[in-house]
Amino acid sequence: MTVELGHYCLVLALVLSLCQSVVPIIGSQRNDMRLMATADWTAPATFLFLALSFAALVKANVTSDFSVQNVWANSHTLKPLLYKYTGVWGNHEGSMLLWVLILAMFAASVAVFGKNLPPALRANVLAVQAWILASFVLFILVTSNPFIRLDPAPFEGQDLNPVLQDIGLAIHPPLLYLGYVGFSITFSFAMAAMISGRIDAAWARWVRPWALAAWVFLTAGIAMGSYWAYYELGWGGYWFWDPVENASFIPWLTGTALLHSALVMEKREALKVWTILLALITFSMSLLGTFLVRSGVLTSVHAFATDPERGVFILAILILFIGGSLFLFAIRAPLLRTGGLFTPISREGALVFNNLFLTTAAATVLVGTLYPLVIEAVNGAKISVGEPFFNLTFGPLMIPLLLAVPIGPLLSWKRGDLMGALQRLYFAAGSALFVMILVLAFTTDAPVLAVLGIGISVWVTLGAFAEIITRSGFPKKSLPVAFKRVAGLPRSIWGSALGHAGMGLTLLGIVGVGAFQHEIITSVTPGQKVDVAGYSVQFDRVLPRKGSNYIEDVVLFNVTAPNGNTFQMQPSKRVYTTRRMPTTEAAIETFWFSQLYISPGDVALDGSVTVRFWWKPLVTLIWLGPLSMVFGGLISLSDRRLRIGAPTTAKARRKEVEVKASA
Repeated sequence: MTVELGHYCLVLALVLSLCQSVVPIIGSQRNDMRLMATADWTAPATFLFLALSFAALVKANVTSDFSVQNVWANSHTLKPLLYKYTGVWGNHEGSMLLWVLILAMFAASVAVFGKNLPPALRANVLAVQAWILASFVLFILVTSNPFIRLDPAPFEGQDLNPVLQDIGLAIHPPLLYLGYVGFSITFSFAMAAMISGRIDAAWARWVRPWALAAWVFLTAGIAMGSYWAYYELGWGGYWFWDPVENASFIPWLTGTALLHSALVMEKREALKVWTILLALITFSMSLLGTFLVRSGVLTSVHAFATDPERGVFILAILILFIGGSLFLFAIRAPLLRTGGLFTPISREGALVFNNLFLTTAAATVLVGTLYPLVIEAVNGAKISVGEPFFNLTFGPLMIPLLLAVPIGPLLSWKRGDLMGALQRLYFAAGSALFVMILVLAFTTDAPVLAVLGIGISVWVTLGAFAEIITRSGFPKKSLPVAFKRVAGLPRSIWGSALGHAGMGLTLLGIVGVGAFQHEIITSVTPGQKVDVAGYSVQFDRVLPRKGSNYIEDVVLFNVTAPNGNTFQMQPSKRVYTTRRMPTTEAAIETFWFSQLYISPGDVALDGSVTVRFWWKPLVTLIWLGPLSMVFGGLISLSDRRLRIGAPTTAKARRKEVEVKASA
């Protein structure tokens, strides 16, 4: 009965979202407050019904109700309880239900917390959000219903994909969806603004917190997915330019550009056309990523669906929303005023420079991702666009962008002083040069590009805090005065500094592991020792072990560190008994920012094992950098200035007073 209730709640959510997609927007056109107010209760009600539907599917998974086809195909009675919960979104149907649940959650959040929005704008935003929600709920009901029953019910399930039976699955997809779907709100704000014709600084102020929240979640989701692939797949890599990885990275790039563009629009009422377009493109790229993962056009460890019917349905949604939004944009864009003027050397100019490189990089990744699909569709030829292409195209685009990152915040609005900004960065520049000299002095085979990359990473990391130091007045002011000034700075400045510093840390990790990692692939027998970057690793024995739903051969290694400390590492080869699918469980030991990584192969009949050993210097910075970005974003979100509307100009206030007086 619970399953039928979940299906019924899904249908009710569709009905409510259809009402929400029509009634409020009619009310906004007629200036009817009662019709507009319907969205204030339909949005939370839709979220409630979808939450009940999702809870019904969770219960079916936890209780191993194999009369439900989705549960039977993705669960097993021996599967650990944690993975019965996380397995709900470890498949196409369940993950799509989570997708629409998060979509409804954002709409409900606007309805509940967006009381400071003008009624017409709020009604239009919620109506556009309902268009998206209704489309995907209909998609679930027609092609991906998670509540289909089996008769007779099987006694046992087929178990979840072993690769997905990991704690990373509990964190990575929800965070990624919160980012993907979060940008639907900025899309809805852009559509609502074009429908109503009101696009100003206040609009940018209202949009920025939602864009920042989505960006924070997407950053965390991508980082978590990268680390999950790094430790779970046993391949020792953190990024493979997989098309599905790219599908999440593209909206991150355009979303980053959107954040900077909205800042210019808020401060100077400039870049209106650019900001609206970025809001449309960012969610469009999220929809494109959804299509790539769900349509079956890609084969990846990340991809779910292979049913062409689902792909056609999502493609129709893609064309409807992307095509419709760009058509409306083409009509409205010529009517937008350009706003405040500025010189190329200014903070606005730096942000435009930043956005041009970000969007070009996003376009480069998009072309590299879609080109093989287009070629295959045209002539059936299968080609691969991999790491060499992206390294040669994406990498060079990032160099000028990273060099400019510390400079932008030090420039004034409208007209800036480039030489003055550079003078405030002498410490960052000197530190970068000093570190580059040290690397050249203490390494014998450091690649020139690696040394340059390390220098840029130090420049970005230290330069990120130059604005804070400048505003503190140090060293001209005494330490107590400087600390008092720093304590009074807006939180958004700290958030921006941590975000930019995170980019520098990530670059340092990428360069460190790419240029200086040490890899050994060899076959070892019991008692044999292997030296890996000063660590003596001795193969002890193979220990068979049985888990709840798998058996494994644990390969025991005794490791002696350069300082004489000893410890044991236990990688393993697992076979999940139901699916008979093998997995590799790597052993990882962390030493500050570096890691010793051991990944075993199959155990031979003579007891030998082929093993891959890696020493990965500075590798953890690859994920500590995004952690700094996320923390910076959260600090910025806590800034009170992002929770109120944009201030009214004196001219606008006088006009408002005159209107009231004449009335």
